[in-house]
Amino acid sequence: MRAPTPAVHKARMNQYALITTLVGAIVLAFVFGFAAQRLKLSPIVGYLVAGIAIGRTPALTADLDLALQLSEIGVILLMFGVGLKISVEDIWSVRWAAVPSSVIQTVLVALLGAGMGLTLSMPLAEALLLGSALSIASTIVLMRMLEERRLMKTEEGRVAVSFVLLEDLFIVIAIVVLPAVVGATGNAPMSAFAILGAVGLTLGKIAVFAALMLAIGGRLFPWLIVQVAHTKSRELLSLGTLALALGVAWAAYQWFGASFALGAFLAGLALNGSRFSHKVAEDSLPLRDTFAVLFFVAVGMLFDPGVIVRQPLALAAIATVATLGKAILAYAPMRLMGQSKRVAALVALGTAQIGEFSFVLAGLGRSLGVMSQETYNLILAAALISIAVNPLLLRLAPERD
Repeated sequence: MRAPTPAVHKARMNQYALITTLVGAIVLAFVFGFAAQRLKLSPIVGYLVAGIAIGRTPALTADLDLALQLSEIGVILLMFGVGLKISVEDIWSVRWAAVPSSVIQTVLVALLGAGMGLTLSMPLAEALLLGSALSIASTIVLMRMLEERRLMKTEEGRVAVSFVLLEDLFIVIAIVVLPAVVGATGNAPMSAFAILGAVGLTLGKIAVFAALMLAIGGRLFPWLIVQVAHTKSRELLSLGTLALALGVAWAAYQWFGASFALGAFLAGLALNGSRFSHKVAEDSLPLRDTFAVLFFVAVGMLFDPGVIVRQPLALAAIATVATLGKAILAYAPMRLMGQSKRVAALVALGTAQIGEFSFVLAGLGRSLGVMSQETYNLILAAALISIAVNPLLLRLAPERD
């Protein structure tokens, strides 16, 4: 029997591109994620390395375009999960510790990162985007650390979670505003009036959408979930949750010009605190985890490891800002807010890394032409370093008495 010709083989690969992409991404993510876990590293490091292996190995025929579309679903479900997890009551209960400290750290790290970008001869817009990406910590990494230490329900756990959730809110605003700013400026010199007008129009549309979601969706969505829950079908509840997250995300994009991520976030926020919100979060977790893994793999596929050799000093500087700089700029405000050394150290060391939503913002900047591929590679490399060393840093945090 003759072997298939190259044209036939290529046609077959195109026919099964989705399957081969999923198989390659999930299998290698499992292998490298397991290896990272055994090495006491975050599994996210393994997922990113899996993406790098796929992207740099010609024999692995994963489709990057398909992987990016699947990763977009991962972002949608991640944002939906953030909306479900945000507890206004918890944030309010620790507002004097978490809110000012989070705002101060985010602004100072963004300015420090932007200054680093300008030092590296980046344009102002790209430098500001670099600083913004460095200012956001990984919610997934921090929450897993708190769960391992059994600190989620403690006072310091609530402060730390509120700290990073506020950062997630900042990144949501940045994701919404960035396309409007870029659309207003284009290739022309920046006009303050054009920027303010575009941002104002975008935020106005988003405000209308958010009001509809919280006023109508806040009543309709919990009722719908209750009706589905009464069928006692776990599959329908999971499917209904997915339909809600994806449907609202699509509506936000199609009708209001917002991002998919913002729509999913507001859908989760509308369900937050409802009777079955914990059940929804629990049932959607496996699906969210799977697509989140695909997101990290797709990010790794875009990464060029050669940046480590080309720009070692720039990488070292950015990684230092993402770890040491962030730790210092979180610890000092927490102490000024009257928090104990133990709580301040936990928050500072726990947020001394960058993660998932930094990738989202950097990827958006790259697609809009604001950020170069080289800067994108530097952010990914710094993220790998910061997430890898974060468990080592956390060992320095004092244990509970």
